[in-house]
Amino acid sequence: MARCTAPVNGHRTASGAANCPACRNRYGGYRSSYSYPSYDNYYSLDRRPSSLGNYNSSKGRTQKTSWSKSGSSIYYTPAEINTLTPVRRVVEKRAGKPDIKDIFLCHAWDDRKESALELYDLLISNSVSVWFSEKDIPLGTSFLREIDKGLAKSKIGIVLVTPNFLKRVQNEGVAEKELSALLARDQLVPIVHNTTYDELRDVSPLLGSRNGLDTQEETMGNIAKKLAELITV
Repeated sequence: MARCTAPVNGHRTASGAANCPACRNRYGGYRSSYSYPSYDNYYSLDRRPSSLGNYNSSKGRTQKTSWSKSGSSIYYTPAEINTLTPVRRVVEKRAGKPDIKDIFLCHAWDDRKESALELYDLLISNSVSVWFSEKDIPLGTSFLREIDKGLAKSKIGIVLVTPNFLKRVQNEGVAEKELSALLARDQLVPIVHNTTYDELRDVSPLLGSRNGLDTQEETMGNIAKKLAELITV
């Protein structure tokens, strides 16, 4: 009795089955209910290289921007690209100015040692220069004046929207003054953290009308990478 060669030579192709003395004449030809994956299909399953970074097709992050560098592993949704494109134009216009910071970080005072500091550290680790009140307001100087100077000498502004920030805006604290100055220019990116856009719109409809980035959708670390790519010219 002819012996099947599948354990040794395999039957992944029709020719392999045809050459098997046990299987070539079965049912008038080789048929198999099991489809063996090709190497390319096998590799494209959940074994993709980690270099694809924050590619996330389930959330629609499948696109790169016009300012993405060659080899970038950062992917965006169409909405994120629409949101960031006008800000990118501001970056390009202000890129040649001397003594200018990359980002002005607007945040609630209560977040200065927690989420705001975390975002600051992540941006610094991505080689982004950041105006941060904890670092950039000298003792004995006018707080509001230094904020004005920081806004004027930054490419763009980001607003870290947290529950603490919403409280400050409702009480018309310093965050509200920073926010008004940023909203007067097309250089603002909201970063929503531990809250929602619905809650933001209840407090500040104007700011809430602007799309931004959300830590419920991706990590703070990935957001910092997107901001770093945004300001790199």
